[in-house]
Amino acid sequence: MSEQDMPGGELLVILRHAPHGSSWLREGLDAALVAAAFERRVSLLFMGEGVTALLDGQQAGALEQKGTAPTLAMLEMYDIDALLVEDEAMRRLGLGEDDLMLPVRRVGGEAIPGLLAAHQLVLNF
Repeated sequence: MSEQDMPGGELLVILRHAPHGSSWLREGLDAALVAAAFERRVSLLFMGEGVTALLDGQQAGALEQKGTAPTLAMLEMYDIDALLVEDEAMRRLGLGEDDLMLPVRRVGGEAIPGLLAAHQLVLNF
């Protein structure tokens, strides 16, 4: 992704945790939805294990934690359409865009500093 193609905005939420095992991912998605409800421009960056939140066909976790599909389905209603995934994480996990439930843009590691600089606020979950 070239620097001019990079989304900018008020808030970048970085999601690094898998959907099950902790509440970090859900809290990050909730923060994004709340910000968007207050008409903030929000971008989401899925990094590392956070990429697994986008996997199609998720089930409840071992502790009956809900999957992220219902929350992710609401992103469009909140005008959150800048969904970015770390290219390295996709390769490491052996995933392609067809494995994900939503359309995303892949971001190489070299583009991440520019992405961070393009947003006024960055939240890391």
